[in-house]
Amino acid sequence: MLCRPSLGIRLYSSLPATYYHPTIYALSTSLGQKSAIAVLRITGSHTKHIFQELTASTKTPIERRASLRNLYDNSQGKKNFLDSSLVLYFANPKSYTGEDMLELHLHGGRAVVKSVLKAIERMGNMQSGRVIRYALPGEFSQRAFQNGRMDLTQVEGVGELIDAETETQRRSAVSSMTGQNKQIFERWRATIVSNIAQLTAIIDFGDDAEIEDIDQILRAASLQMRALRKEVERFVRKVDRSAILQNGIKVAFLGSPNAGKSSLLNCITNDDTSIVSNIPGTTRDSIDVPLDINGFKVVLCDTAGIRDTTEDEIEQEGIKRAKAKASQSDLAIVVVDPLSEQILNPQLCEFVRTAIPHKQIIIVINKVDLVDDGTVTKIKKYLQTSFEEQFVITSTSCNTLEGIDYLVAQLSQRFETLSETTQDSDPITVSKRVQEILTNDILFGIDEFLRTCESGDVVMASENLNYAAEGIGKITGETVGIEEVLGIVFSRFCVGK
Repeated sequence: MLCRPSLGIRLYSSLPATYYHPTIYALSTSLGQKSAIAVLRITGSHTKHIFQELTASTKTPIERRASLRNLYDNSQGKKNFLDSSLVLYFANPKSYTGEDMLELHLHGGRAVVKSVLKAIERMGNMQSGRVIRYALPGEFSQRAFQNGRMDLTQVEGVGELIDAETETQRRSAVSSMTGQNKQIFERWRATIVSNIAQLTAIIDFGDDAEIEDIDQILRAASLQMRALRKEVERFVRKVDRSAILQNGIKVAFLGSPNAGKSSLLNCITNDDTSIVSNIPGTTRDSIDVPLDINGFKVVLCDTAGIRDTTEDEIEQEGIKRAKAKASQSDLAIVVVDPLSEQILNPQLCEFVRTAIPHKQIIIVINKVDLVDDGTVTKIKKYLQTSFEEQFVITSTSCNTLEGIDYLVAQLSQRFETLSETTQDSDPITVSKRVQEILTNDILFGIDEFLRTCESGDVVMASENLNYAAEGIGKITGETVGIEEVLGIVFSRFCVGK
């Protein structure tokens, strides 16, 4: 068994923290389908050896220079040509992982990729201490964290960026990946630690200080922590509002039977998503359609028409589900049929007025190509009076597409309001782990500090601030005992990242 040299020797002071870990490799692109290029990553202390074996060369690879090299498998005692590959080498510590790292840009055929992976696998030799194995999920990013190339907020940002499906999701992930959130957390921690130092001075040297000076220090610390608490609360509130971007903003279509809900949904999705028929009550169940609308992930829900009386048990269940979907949605579109004798039946009108818990409602007068402008104006006034001008009222035609673009623009504005997203203010997305720490550690610690500070208990006040500071350390990974969160952070990563 190989013995690990002492890290106290100056010779090893510049080595990555993971220098004695196994060298790992993984395919970073999909193996499932044929593609033009497949990218294979290798990182660890045996990276140079793998390069030399694959290229049948004794030379050290040139850093950060792309070169075209032939790759060979030498395990059978002869040079078996595998592929012609673009090769990129990054020396530690200036690489993604902080270790020596190699990227092979192979031709994307399954047989090519498998042959190169097999050749690398054969290079491992446990007896000689050359441990080379396939990477675990997220292990490349874990190496980057362990070697100080990223903190945990940046690591989680990378995962969020990979999972991003829309522009707003991408923007929200960038704040973590680029270290913007880390800067905020570090500033919070610096403020807390500064006040801990002041309180520690009181504890250690309080006997030599005037009572007035001690009270002044406590008052100053209390003022700073109250201001910090407001900032943390604003951050948490924005995170809560931005969280809607990850799961999708839920939009429910409501209306009487045959009002044109399904047709309107099909116009917005530009697809025959829902069945359209002149027969009232065609839609019996709720249909969810995920969609990207101007960079927002949205889930549109077509529902059964709501009417006062029906003997059809299936339709009754559909109406029940329609109301449930609307109650759970973030925004509701109420579709009105101008040709109907009853603009809004009493059951639907009452439900919109009282049962939907939110005010994000848009009323759409549909089928305006079938009526004159005077009728549309009259219906608008009626609806404004009925709902006391609480909601935006617009008009559309699914035949001529009149008003569809305006409706989508109105939806986008509502999405910005719901997620507190603007062109000048990007959304903030953090993991569930971070959300819990913000509430259970940081805000709790500050609240307890303020409580104990008022009672004059300086020791407990200092301990409570330390609890809040340790909470920030859990978020960034800069604290003792952080191993307990690493498995959660890296387990959802794909292999090769």
